[in-house]
Amino acid sequence: MEHIDLLVVGGGINGIGIARDAAGRGLSVLVAEKDDLASHTSSWSSKLIHGGLRYLEQYEFRLVAESLAEREVLLGIAWHLVSPMRFVMPHVPELRPRWMIRIGLFLYDHLGRRTKLPGSHGVSLAAAPYNSGLKATLRNGFIYSDCRVDDARLVVANALDARRLGATILTRTACVSAHRKDGLWVAQLSGPGGVREVSARAIVNAAGPWVKEVLNGHLHQPSRDGVRLVKGSHIVVPKLYEGGHAFILQNDDKRVVFMIPYEGRYTLVGTTDVTVEGDPGNPQASDEEVAYLCRAVNRYLDKPVAPGDVVWRYSGIRPLYDDGTSDPSAVTRDYTLRVDDDQGAAAVLSVFGGKITTYRRLAEHALEKLAPYFPGMKPAWTQGRALPGSELGTAPEAAFERLRADYPQISVDVLRGIFRRHGLLARQVLGDARSEADLDEHFGAGLHAREVSYLVEHEWATSAEDVLWRRTKAGLHLSPAQRDRVAAWLASR
Repeated sequence: MEHIDLLVVGGGINGIGIARDAAGRGLSVLVAEKDDLASHTSSWSSKLIHGGLRYLEQYEFRLVAESLAEREVLLGIAWHLVSPMRFVMPHVPELRPRWMIRIGLFLYDHLGRRTKLPGSHGVSLAAAPYNSGLKATLRNGFIYSDCRVDDARLVVANALDARRLGATILTRTACVSAHRKDGLWVAQLSGPGGVREVSARAIVNAAGPWVKEVLNGHLHQPSRDGVRLVKGSHIVVPKLYEGGHAFILQNDDKRVVFMIPYEGRYTLVGTTDVTVEGDPGNPQASDEEVAYLCRAVNRYLDKPVAPGDVVWRYSGIRPLYDDGTSDPSAVTRDYTLRVDDDQGAAAVLSVFGGKITTYRRLAEHALEKLAPYFPGMKPAWTQGRALPGSELGTAPEAAFERLRADYPQISVDVLRGIFRRHGLLARQVLGDARSEADLDEHFGAGLHAREVSYLVEHEWATSAEDVLWRRTKAGLHLSPAQRDRVAAWLASR
């Protein structure tokens, strides 16, 4: 039987973030993810690293302050995946008065330490670029800063670093059961190679929407804590406006909806809040949600968007801590960490809630709670440590220009796509290639067989969905026949 310090159940952003932190503190770590990395909640987000401006109305000041501080940290340690973006809020007086928005933005600018991003101010919507796509009746608004992120690749980058630090990452491997024995956990893991048994001094239950199922059913640990499953759906449509800024739009139900530039040719619109009952495994964006999002943005757009314009829709389940709130939009987005043990040993820490922005601090807090069970554990370390591909002290544009100089026969578009996904690890992907022909078969949208091979060999990808929708977003740009060709190529390996 294999013996480890920490078994992490769940390969989303929180589980992988905790695994990376723990491995860097000297613990032996194994992650068991029943599907692919980031295959559920962590890849179906709004693709934002943000403080959560609307959470101020719910008095979530601790969460907003922590999120704003983490926004700055992630800009430094994950610069190839996290980038600044300006957000424009058109002012609609009957929804929120100007004074309320100004107070909210003042708090947003000052609750967290802000050194890398410009602050907020009023803005005219009567001229370019911020009037693009909007109705002429919208004349004034506000602008502030947040960040965008490639959510699934952020999970992969953390997994790469966790593995480099000694963690074992097992995908397609479920923790089917575990029980306490002699002060340890004994767990059965079922994966492609069959069932393996491991013993662990502690377990982290970061199973997201399945956190209660794992805790009560697989670990046989009673708990009164509940999880509230809230579905958030998004739509992708052809580009609705010009410019690199996003819009945050007030809706008449007091929620907000984002319009975000996406993959060059598109606009991402989201999100909804719908309570979900039953199996969270395959959420779908309903026609009703698509219509809701279209109505929300059409209040502001000069040319309305219709459900028929949608080129892609997706949905994710937020596993929020059940605080008893009836309105799904008002349920806290803060996280709760619960530790249960057996006479001071064989602890299980369960993660309820959380958001991608705060995953690193959540991991630190989780390790603080587990510290009594690992007295020799090293201190916190992740705040100043760059993720693979984002080595500190490197200017992104300068790094890309050096890449162009070293691969002059490869098109700028192909290089930029690889660089955006891998950062400074792009050279490992490209290897000794001197032309695009050296990258082997081109599937379309700048995706070549050499990169797909890299994703399989180094990033746990096994299926076309892993490659096309998580490790890259090439699936959005490829035809059905091209997507089928990627699947066939993978099947032939």
